[in-house]
Amino acid sequence: MVLEAWRKIKQKHISPVYLVYGAESFLINETKMLLLNQVLTEEEKDFNFAVYDLGETPIEIAIEDAETFPFLGERKVIFLHNPTFLTSEKTKDKVDHDLSRFEAYLQQPAPYTVMVVSAPYEKLDERKKLTKELKRKAEVVEAKKLKEHDFKTWIRSQAQSRGFEIDEDAIERLLALVGTNMFMISSELEKISLYAAKENRIDYQLVEKLVAKSLEQNIFTLVEKVVQRRLDEALRIYYDLLKQNEEPIKILALLAGQFRLIYQVKELTRRGYGQQQIAGYLKTHPFRVKLAIGQAAGFSDEELAHFIALLAEADYQMKTGGMNKSLLIEMLLFRLKK
Repeated sequence: MVLEAWRKIKQKHISPVYLVYGAESFLINETKMLLLNQVLTEEEKDFNFAVYDLGETPIEIAIEDAETFPFLGERKVIFLHNPTFLTSEKTKDKVDHDLSRFEAYLQQPAPYTVMVVSAPYEKLDERKKLTKELKRKAEVVEAKKLKEHDFKTWIRSQAQSRGFEIDEDAIERLLALVGTNMFMISSELEKISLYAAKENRIDYQLVEKLVAKSLEQNIFTLVEKVVQRRLDEALRIYYDLLKQNEEPIKILALLAGQFRLIYQVKELTRRGYGQQQIAGYLKTHPFRVKLAIGQAAGFSDEELAHFIALLAEADYQMKTGGMNKSLLIEMLLFRLKK
């Protein structure tokens, strides 16, 4: 669990070897930076920090460095990137690795070195002896997409690290506006903290005022207006998107994607699937599923099927017909209201 690993690192419970793997690149990067900043001072980083790309460098060279005493300090940190030998992927590595040397190092890692194996892969090859041994000997941090509760905990910690408390409804609004992209959320919190430096709390109004709405969020809001049968407000959002030079074909694709998600969520909910199960089945974030469940309540099955058919027809006309593309979506919105 990545948040638990961060807590231990902040408490200076540092292991000699870390395996950080998963598809969430933000969490991988944050874990590495947290370790680096906890172990070394800024001055020590110049002498006792090294990065090795294992796609270019044999691992035994990195191990030689790990076994060499630190210079003008007590500890050193080494990052190992691109360990493709831990996966089942067939890659043409430019170098040959002496993996037996790595296995021997894991049995007795240097006590003055913190080695971080950074593997940006969703899965590792559990059949390999080295993978099993690394998981046994290293502190394993799995950087996978956070569940909704953990996501909110992470946002609170990000706010607190900048000197702010954040309200629950502000977190909900931030997620609704930005989505679950951790890089974007971190960036928006940084922007808020710079703007409201004299404040000590982030509330709903501050998020609403400062956080830019993504195209995806504007599409979500547009769908909300369709659900509420408020065509004038849906059209206003659409016209604003055109003023921002958003392409009609992209808007149509996002609209279709959101309606497909609503239809799928509605059907899976009827079959008894829970929010987490649906997220896993559809390979999307649970928060998106939660929002789609709310929107699904506003449509009957027949309406959703009809809307998806209209979207498919509009897509076909946009790609093959001569009609003005922006006018095509405008006409589509009028038909969706019916």
